[in-house]
Amino acid sequence: MATLIVLNQQPYNGTDVTWNALRLCDKLLDAGQEVWVFLMNDAVDLARDASQPPEGYDQDLVAMLKGLIGRGVAVKVCGTCMFRCGLHKNQPYFEGAEKSTMPELAAWVIEAERTLTF
Repeated sequence: MATLIVLNQQPYNGTDVTWNALRLCDKLLDAGQEVWVFLMNDAVDLARDASQPPEGYDQDLVAMLKGLIGRGVAVKVCGTCMFRCGLHKNQPYFEGAEKSTMPELAAWVIEAERTLTF
């Protein structure tokens, strides 16, 4: 069974919410758990190379997500939000972040052992 992590917030919004979610994903993987990530609302920027850490921020959240993808984490991005949300609208998404839909999110929620939102 998988753990589904749903991210909603813009990655670099002055908090560590996204960073902590990604750290949790990493630790779940270390514990042998399957992890799925669904990005919606302004969190869609996390899957865009155009999203860069602000000056003075010591974590590269985009690189962290790419590292999780490299470890087998499935990442889906809300297709509607891709065009409506984020600071980097119309910027491309990197490989490994799959365009998705609300019905696919619903299927993941049903299938996942647990769902966490950030």
